Amino acid sequence: MTGIVVLGSANMDLVVRQVRRVEPGETIFGSSFHTGPGGKGLNQAVAAARAGATVAFIGAVGADDFGVRLRSWLSAEGIDVGRVRIVDEPTGIAQITVTDDGENSIVVVAGANARSVLDDADRETIAAASHLVVQLERPESLLLDALAHARAHGVTTVVTPAPAHEGLGDIVRLADVLVPNEGEAMLLSGEADAESAAIALSRLAGTVVLTRGRHGAIVARDGAVVTTVAAVSTDAVDTTGAGDTFTGVLVAGLAAGDALDRALEAAAAAAAIAVSRRGAAEAMPTAGEIADRLARRSEATTSTPTDHPAPQETA
Repeated sequence: MTGIVVLGSANMDLVVRQVRRVEPGETIFGSSFHTGPGGKGLNQAVAAARAGATVAFIGAVGADDFGVRLRSWLSAEGIDVGRVRIVDEPTGIAQITVTDDGENSIVVVAGANARSVLDDADRETIAAASHLVVQLERPESLLLDALAHARAHGVTTVVTPAPAHEGLGDIVRLADVLVPNEGEAMLLSGEADAESAAIALSRLAGTVVLTRGRHGAIVARDGAVVTTVAAVSTDAVDTTGAGDTFTGVLVAGLAAGDALDRALEAAAAAAAIAVSRRGAAEAMPTAGEIADRLARRSEATTSTPTDHPAPQETA
């Protein structure tokens, strides 16, 4: 097996920092603007690679400057870009606003990510992996094809159901590990609270890891809660990409053979580090940084935290 394959989106993030959200019809001044790599698929691939995993990315970008920059950036992270197609659509973009309290809102234009072909080389790459990771920023027909192919070859499937909507039962059933946030889980399950949502989804998927931001995570399997995970406290600067960091590091741990509880602890620590920095993929920590944060957390278990818990990622 060759490690983790991420089938997902690659976007150029266009990020504006501003004091607060804009009201309809209102114009305000922002305080900064920058571009950087993003997309839930790219983010998760980077998080896993920085945590020490071997990662290949299946995606599509345009033959434009954004596409060139994204492929180069992925390659520089040690990610195999052999299955990143260059197509005749523009590279996907995400318009992101980040307010001074660290919250974000995001509008995505799919562009090249809307391509829905899974060719023989993609299938071979998936079949040789230990884990396939997908999100919902690629066409659902493509995801269903890839997930079914992975299952047929004994590859563990990991699904982040975002952006979520009703009618995703077929994708949920193909998830060995489902990683929704609280809002996504309640939407998919029709339940009114996080625990009930995790339990309901675990009757369809394999293991459900429901993330709750400052409240940690709930893990459910076979219709019952099996454990909970405490959040790692931090001073949040930018929550963009927090959930993707969590998922990428979680899968990196599982692919390395770590027990689920150990992989979850590392994922929570990594997310806390990421939200303390600006940006999405650029903010994700290395394996050494995660290990250091876990060590410091262990040393401080008998003392009272003085910082603040990270807010839940909003997109």
